Amino acid sequence: MTDAAKKPAGFVSLKSLKQGPPDPKAALAELRHIYFNTTRQTIQHDFDHAIDLLKTLPTEEDREKATVYMEGIAQMRKDWTPKARKPAPAKTPRRR
Repeated sequence: MTDAAKKPAGFVSLKSLKQGPPDPKAALAELRHIYFNTTRQTIQHDFDHAIDLLKTLPTEEDREKATVYMEGIAQMRKDWTPKARKPAPAKTPRRR
């Protein structure tokens, strides 16, 4: 059994919730992990989690370091989210 098969998709451990905000290095490491391990099925949850991590970064310098991962995750979300179809315009009868 592989590591990916052991973890359910979208799992957040209770330990991480009880410890409070992560330190900046841990948050950046988690963003990197999300960036490289997100899938089409988990992208929405991963995007939301990445936003929460970004909000915990205390300095502008730390947020700038996270930019490349956030842009990549946002692009994957855009590419993988189904687009809503626009309704076709109503056909009007032709005059003769």
